[in-house]
Amino acid sequence: MRPAVIIGGGISGLSAAYELARAGVPMVLIERNSRLGGVIQTERIHGCVVETGPDSFLAQKPWALELIRELGLGDEVIGSNDHLRVTYVLKRGRLAPLPDGLMMMVPTRIWPVVTSPLLSWRTKARMAMEWFRRPARAGSERSVAEFVAEHYGREAVDYLAEPLLAGVYGGDPSELSVASVLPRFLELERRYGSLTRGVLAARRRLKDERAGPLFQTLRDGLGRLVEALAARAQAHGEIVKAEAETIEKSETGFRVRANGQWLETAHVVLACPAWEAARLVRSLDGELAALLDSIPYTSSITVSLGYRQADVERLPGGFGFLIPKCERRWLVACTWVGTKFPYRVPDGMASIRCFLGDEDLLGASDAEIQALVEEELERILGLRAQPLFARVARWPRSMAQYTVGHRERLEAIRARLARWPGLLVAGNAYEGIGVPDCVRMGRQAARAILAERG
Repeated sequence: MRPAVIIGGGISGLSAAYELARAGVPMVLIERNSRLGGVIQTERIHGCVVETGPDSFLAQKPWALELIRELGLGDEVIGSNDHLRVTYVLKRGRLAPLPDGLMMMVPTRIWPVVTSPLLSWRTKARMAMEWFRRPARAGSERSVAEFVAEHYGREAVDYLAEPLLAGVYGGDPSELSVASVLPRFLELERRYGSLTRGVLAARRRLKDERAGPLFQTLRDGLGRLVEALAARAQAHGEIVKAEAETIEKSETGFRVRANGQWLETAHVVLACPAWEAARLVRSLDGELAALLDSIPYTSSITVSLGYRQADVERLPGGFGFLIPKCERRWLVACTWVGTKFPYRVPDGMASIRCFLGDEDLLGASDAEIQALVEEELERILGLRAQPLFARVARWPRSMAQYTVGHRERLEAIRARLARWPGLLVAGNAYEGIGVPDCVRMGRQAARAILAERG
């Protein structure tokens, strides 16, 4: 009997496998796809490092960097070129830079907001008056849209919060839970009333800390992290390419059927999407399955384009641009890869990462998707050059949505899991969607197993 079976070979499952392997505990990791890494996938095309999934992680969350250093990859870490960081937002057909000093939708500097063409004078006045909001008792849970509109007005929702969150969650701020998506801002509201005063006070407390880059990544791509984790996991375990079919209770723990074969185990870590976990536990616990199945997901598509540098020299600088839903056709956002990260693009080349979120496009051909992207880049940027390469990647049902009521849903899931000691979950459906949070949850699941084993 195996001490542990991990279902899902994305970053959460690999982190759990690594933690168990590090403690010398044998495990089996089951992954149905031909490759490991989940949405993390790195390729090299025309000398460019092409991330078809996430390209980096937030530096302020320590768990990914800690793991990278443990794996001996610390000297490969690079930070974003924040001295060049300007993000544009499309408004009425023109790109306007986000005001300098903006923290999400919270202004921290007066003059950049006053002079910004992105916001109307009515919104600017609303932002000024927000300073005088007083703390209030917490009421019923609100959506992100309701929360932001209460503080800064509807325009701030449409041209700040929505485009900034769309690239992370791919969701609708009128459905996302502020308590789950922006818990830090909710705490500032409770303490200060004004988000602006709260952010500035928090900055003053941290003024002696050295500011680092906003984003970090690995020079040759996050695929290096996947490779290193897989190598460590295989030292004390087995990686099986198979389809997990169901989970049943057994006298000694659980048994997992994969490709028609049964695996006996004391512990199971469900490190797959919640909707897949629901399918696996349905015969074991129908109520748990229903709760897992109730977590909604959205899909995304990335399109990476490579150009000769000479063909794109007239494009705006900065990190790229966002397109609010109210201005959107197909594109959600674009990133200038070589500006954001050094070493990712060779001399003489330029690379653009484009994001789309329309479910209807998943069935379109690569050529059709590329044509739509090139049409929009010409409309927005006047870019008519033919790319040297194009790479389209589809990620169906990959982005978990923390909708209103998410915390209550998590509490109910935890209550059901408590009925099944040895059954654990990890992944972006629960307590954070970025790489650091997935690393944290995967390792926490493994540590719970180690604690039970003594």
